[in-house]
Amino acid sequence: MNTWAASVLTLYPEMFPGPLGMSLHGRALEQEIWSLEALNIRDQATDRHATVDDQPFGGGPGMVMRPDIVDLALREAVNQVDDQRPIIYLTPRGCPLDQARVRDLADGPGAILLCGRFEGVDQRVLDAWRAEDVSVGDYVLSGGEPAALVLLDAVVRLLPGVLGAAESLTEESFESGLLEYPQYTRPASWTDRQGNERLVPDVLTSGHHGRVEQWRSEQAEQITRERRPDLWQRYAKQDEEGQE
Repeated sequence: MNTWAASVLTLYPEMFPGPLGMSLHGRALEQEIWSLEALNIRDQATDRHATVDDQPFGGGPGMVMRPDIVDLALREAVNQVDDQRPIIYLTPRGCPLDQARVRDLADGPGAILLCGRFEGVDQRVLDAWRAEDVSVGDYVLSGGEPAALVLLDAVVRLLPGVLGAAESLTEESFESGLLEYPQYTRPASWTDRQGNERLVPDVLTSGHHGRVEQWRSEQAEQITRERRPDLWQRYAKQDEEGQE
């Protein structure tokens, strides 16, 4: 089995593996199901101040990461001529990361993740390396590192041997185009702090697998309609096209 290889280019390599060194992800890292290399972009600086950024052309606030420095960091990450890993730049302006892209990445050899800081990275080096802009949400972070952790968490858990029950992956949110149905466990009767008795839905304790599956499907559809109408519209359209 080939090891899924992640290289992260960052100004803060000490942030990695962070939470990815724990639980199932950490165990998979020890078992070499995946590997993680955190490269310090500042190591490529050539002046005594280790400068990696400069003022933006055209004016404006903040600083921009220099193309020559980022280029040297990418050259270090791409240590083989036949390195087929995609280069991903974590940025709010990128295409939204979804489960389909996560699956594609998990099926590949790995990824090179570029974490920007300040006002971002000079566009020329992104174009030169054909970097893929990826966003983990419609909000702004202090840097790309938290986004890289999110992407890696999502991908690594799909690698063979990381999770024990393969069927659990197929029933998760987004795998079928819907959000996941509610989950319940023991005790069957639980009293909250306001004194209200809260019971597990009868269908889940009925032992009737067909009714359970139907209930879960109905719940997934209802939750998706209410919370993510965008996903519901996409799911409904695909369902209609499949019936034609």
